Amino acid sequence: MSLKTALCAATALTVMGTTAAIAETITIATVNNGDMIRMQGLTDDFTAKTGHEVEWVTLEENVLRQRVTTDISAKGGSFDIMTIGMYETPIWAKNGWLVSLDDLPAEYDVDDILPAMRGGLSYEGTLYAAPFYGESSMIMYRTDLMEAAGMEMPDAPTWDFVADAARAMTDKDNEVYGICLRGKAGWGENMAFLTATSNAFGARWFDEDWKPQFDSDAWATTLNFYIDLMNEAGPPGASNNGFNENLSLFQQGKCGMWIDATVAASFVTNPNESTVADKVGFALAPDTGLGKRSNWLWAWALAIPAGTQKEAAAKEFIQWATSKEYIELVAENEGWANVPPGARTSLYENENYKEVPFAQMTLDSILSADPNNPTVDPVPYVGVQFAAIPEFAGIANQVGQEFSSALAGQQTAEEALAKAQALTADEMEAAGY
Repeated sequence: MSLKTALCAATALTVMGTTAAIAETITIATVNNGDMIRMQGLTDDFTAKTGHEVEWVTLEENVLRQRVTTDISAKGGSFDIMTIGMYETPIWAKNGWLVSLDDLPAEYDVDDILPAMRGGLSYEGTLYAAPFYGESSMIMYRTDLMEAAGMEMPDAPTWDFVADAARAMTDKDNEVYGICLRGKAGWGENMAFLTATSNAFGARWFDEDWKPQFDSDAWATTLNFYIDLMNEAGPPGASNNGFNENLSLFQQGKCGMWIDATVAASFVTNPNESTVADKVGFALAPDTGLGKRSNWLWAWALAIPAGTQKEAAAKEFIQWATSKEYIELVAENEGWANVPPGARTSLYENENYKEVPFAQMTLDSILSADPNNPTVDPVPYVGVQFAAIPEFAGIANQVGQEFSSALAGQQTAEEALAKAQALTADEMEAAGY
């Protein structure tokens, strides 16, 4: 042990009310999103305060989900902290796979976490994951292209308006595409977008008897609308594009509109990263007049797998990374527009943050998502862009492959929906529904 490490071990500092006896090295699995990359760059602050070192395993979204699910279900013990979301948290907590966070100190202020986020990351009233950031989805659009098309974006547009605007803004000869939407297969990629979108069109995954509904007119309308719009106004190769690919296209000035995670707003308006930073407007995700919008609700959160040998140090990291003080640290280093959004009520009461152009639209989007009543017709599940049952991720990955294939022109929407209906019915029957 080095002298520095020995000193850190001997004088382990108190962080927000907890003290670790020795300095540890904790391993964290996380997603390769911008806010998570930023957190890694600030980890020296955590190490300086606690003596703990951090090793990062940074993965693409689909790969992360697979790795952490496999590890925790097999009790692999590879990670001391996992980045998970609202889908996994209550299911894994019910299985006894997560350490509860009900003993966080008073100064951490659990009650400051937005109710929608706290509720989605709890099981039977106990918090099992702390939100690093929370999000809904909204429209990000090029104000200059919208103006050139002779159109004005409403705060709460319809899908018909969005489709008309996308076609009007498209200039394929100059590599400007009216709309960029997720097409990459994955339950958290294209299926997050398409499930949220289907809610606005009156579709649902299951009826009240858990019967799959992909053979419904509402799903046919949803998928055909999406594919037609992407073929006419979307970028080439859209079936390979997820969050990060579309972010890059938008920042390069190649997208007229992008409907995706509210957290992206700080990246598309950052002049160091985006060529169109000063030409971006925001609006609520579109609807069709049926009473539901196409926005989701999600949090990337930090959770501790049961069985870790470094629970105390892991809790110290979660307290640091999801605290009010961390938000201040990011603001100090990178400005208020770049702090992790959507997790704490106090952020939206902060006068500095109120000046950020997308702050209010982000909050409005989060508050308008209703995971307990996500669809036009009643459903037996909770979740806006997912159904909170253990079988959903596996089924939705398969359905996502079929829908991505249809977007790529390898089969028709009708063929994809028929396959989705059949495979979902088989999986649900096998699971005993």
